[in-house]
Amino acid sequence: MLKALLVLAGLAALLAAVTLVRAARHEAAALRDFPPVGDFIEVDGTRVHYVMRGAGPDLVLLHGSSGNLRDMTFQLMERLAQDYRVIAFDRPGLGYTDALDNPTITRQADLLAQAAEALGIEKPIVMGHSYGGAVALAWGVSRPEDVSALMLLAAPVYPWDTPLSTYYRVLSNPVLGPVAIPLITAFVPDRVVERNVAEVFVPQEEPDGYAAHFGPPLTLRRVSLRENAIQRARLLAEMTALSKDYDRLTMPIELLHGTADDTVSAAIHGIPFAQVHPTAEITLLDGIGHMPNHNRPGAVVEAIHRAAARAGLR
Repeated sequence: MLKALLVLAGLAALLAAVTLVRAARHEAAALRDFPPVGDFIEVDGTRVHYVMRGAGPDLVLLHGSSGNLRDMTFQLMERLAQDYRVIAFDRPGLGYTDALDNPTITRQADLLAQAAEALGIEKPIVMGHSYGGAVALAWGVSRPEDVSALMLLAAPVYPWDTPLSTYYRVLSNPVLGPVAIPLITAFVPDRVVERNVAEVFVPQEEPDGYAAHFGPPLTLRRVSLRENAIQRARLLAEMTALSKDYDRLTMPIELLHGTADDTVSAAIHGIPFAQVHPTAEITLLDGIGHMPNHNRPGAVVEAIHRAAARAGLR
């Protein structure tokens, strides 16, 4: 029995060592192939990665879950930079921004608001896609005097009743997560992430060249898997609490939502919010899924123009 236990312990140690080596190699390849594309600013010891382009009224872009700022720089940012000074941030723990110990949507908003202020950004329009929309809402609720307008793109607004997936429950678990995450980083090939990215675009297709630009391997790094899972696991409770303070949102709010979005339903979020909130206006895109920033970028630009006009910036 003792010999068998020693053999099992040895095999477990070998598996752990192989896993750590493979995970480190996979992460190194991701960093090599998809390096930072912007600059860095430090806020209270946290390094924040950003890209800034253009001139005009200030506009902040916030990406969604499992993403990074490359999602915004694929095509949308250059179009917007013709009319705005646009800054895209990596959210904490994703891309190249440092992780936070307690990455609530309000803490994320506070960090990025401080970074924007330090970069000379004044009363920006804040646009958030999907989870980034929740951070934009938290930014507006906690700092209403510092936001000219909000642009919520396929964003959650109200609580929902869909249970958290097993994937996020495992990865956010304080015991199971530290075991599962290195195994995913070590042994899950990049093509699995690329396939999952393509599925987010359904019923539309992923644009040509998107995966090569976006950098799916960056999402498989251990810190990003852990941080993203924790953020997703806590989002429902945070949105439930935040929704009680929406009366603080006095700035113009534009919502853009696809009617075929199965990830964040317009019927649960955008439509009822626009029906009751006095400063909110919604535009529905018939047949469009969860990625209108890529499948209907012109509609996104038009919605931002409307937000800017309503805020007196155009």
